[in-house]
Amino acid sequence: MPEQDIAHYLSYLLASAHRRMRIGLSNSLGDEDFTEEHWRILHVLSDGQGHSMGQLAELALLNGPALTKNIDKLVSRSVVQRAADDFDNRRVWVFISDLGLEVVARLKERVDAHHETIESALGPRKTLQLKKLLESLIAESAPK
Repeated sequence: MPEQDIAHYLSYLLASAHRRMRIGLSNSLGDEDFTEEHWRILHVLSDGQGHSMGQLAELALLNGPALTKNIDKLVSRSVVQRAADDFDNRRVWVFISDLGLEVVARLKERVDAHHETIESALGPRKTLQLKKLLESLIAESAPK
């Protein structure tokens, strides 16, 4: 029998919070037929700069194979476009389309509403504290 309940582990609590956040976001996105991963990808690309697959994977918090699968879906829906690098054919760049900009604006409204619901439940002070603690955890746990 374990000495400590699994719910006492920080990794479990973070995973549980993440799971609930994903479910809430999925419900908020509703009939859009876009996932949280799609929203993160489109949000990153909405800067209009275009990003290499490596940069995009890092910024959208996805591993390479998961990013490729999601990009394939987004390309088939005409919300992003791929282009080979002019100097290195092994490198692929991804750009958001005009349709993608429309989609990300719509999704952003729903994601922001979901986040406002959470902030309302926690209150602004606790929300700010949580964000600062998470930012600190991310910074302190980064590989050195």
